[in-house]
Amino acid sequence: MANEICDGRMPEREPHIEVRGLELGYKGRPILSNMDFTVGRGDVFVIMGGSGCGKSTLLRAMVGLLEPLAGDVSYDGMNFTRAERSERSEMLRRFGVLYQKGALWSSMTLAENIGLVLGEYTELERDEIREIAAFKLALVGLAGFEDHMPGEISGGMQKRAGIARAMALDPEILFLDEPSAGLDPITSRRLDELILTLRESLGTTLVVVTHDLESLLTIGDNSVFLDRETKSILARGDPRDLLEHCTHPQVQAFLRRGDEPSKAGAKETVS
Repeated sequence: MANEICDGRMPEREPHIEVRGLELGYKGRPILSNMDFTVGRGDVFVIMGGSGCGKSTLLRAMVGLLEPLAGDVSYDGMNFTRAERSERSEMLRRFGVLYQKGALWSSMTLAENIGLVLGEYTELERDEIREIAAFKLALVGLAGFEDHMPGEISGGMQKRAGIARAMALDPEILFLDEPSAGLDPITSRRLDELILTLRESLGTTLVVVTHDLESLLTIGDNSVFLDRETKSILARGDPRDLLEHCTHPQVQAFLRRGDEPSKAGAKETVS
């Protein structure tokens, strides 16, 4: 029998991403099943849950790095899962992805890391690529760091540089896998502010995998909660609304870690 899903308040926005009946696994071993949810245009959509629940697995399937056992992922009504290779390639250009460790090339400067993407997918001249790379770095607060190597900057700056590279092709959707992992609390909060700024200034839809409680209550306005035991969704909607109204014990235990429900209002305090 399917688990009852706790539905919290959701933003009333045009659907941008639709996941229907998605089942995921490796070598015949099921990881997730019955994945059904919608990401609205302009949402900061959080994929949350405890360790090993399949958060990154779901993100990998959404960007085409893992083929589902069943079900579909659609973007603006176009079926990404069943698209021909050429169609899927064109759709992929609308995505930007920040992987968990930033995944910057250590032998390239920050500008060269961003320029690599522009050089592969555009016909821009070298000077134009350099100019765009500088602009993207400025957007994330790294103006003047074009010629720095990844090893010369802090972990938080590396994450911001990774976001700049993910934004190289002006994507409609940014996928961020554990953006605050390994960062100190102050740097994590600055990254949260950057995420909200990108959404507000560029209208970007963001899908964020995180287990950082303060972060997800600060930036998220829509979400799914994945459960390792049932391999399914236990709750979906605004995480602050789920904190207040969802009665699933697992969801409450996750969202009330440290017994700090006052964080539910954190979003309004971020400038």
